[in-house]
Amino acid sequence: MSSVNKVILIGNVGMDPDVRYLDRGIAIANFPLATTERGYVMQNGTQIPDKTDWHSIVLWRNLAEWAERYVRKGMKLYVEGKLQTRSWEKDGQTRRKTEVVAENIQILYRPEEYRNLGREARPADNQGENNYEAEQIPEMPTINTLEENDIF
Repeated sequence: MSSVNKVILIGNVGMDPDVRYLDRGIAIANFPLATTERGYVMQNGTQIPDKTDWHSIVLWRNLAEWAERYVRKGMKLYVEGKLQTRSWEKDGQTRRKTEVVAENIQILYRPEEYRNLGREARPADNQGENNYEAEQIPEMPTINTLEENDIF
């Protein structure tokens, strides 16, 4: 029987993506994503505060380049991907990091200052009416699968 490694998150981007290019021109992007469970009051009056978790998001190739153009701090994203844990030695200690390698991203909310991100500013066609076309962000590119000899 096979196994499943699937993560779905909806959260807020903590900082603009950090995009780097490997020797062969392969783009890789990283950014933190915050998810928050709302607090509540128990029947006995005990206040349970909000709990925020931070997730490290990793994007490869076309998806990383797309995020470099369109993803900014403060945006609300839907992220779908898989968990990956890396380990390395530093100063004689083994360190581990768990990341979400994203396979699909959708922007759910953009603060006003990012409404026309990635395109030339242009006047509305019909003044007084909403120009919804200007609000659209291009489709997320399809993901190229990694090849066996790709360097991580």
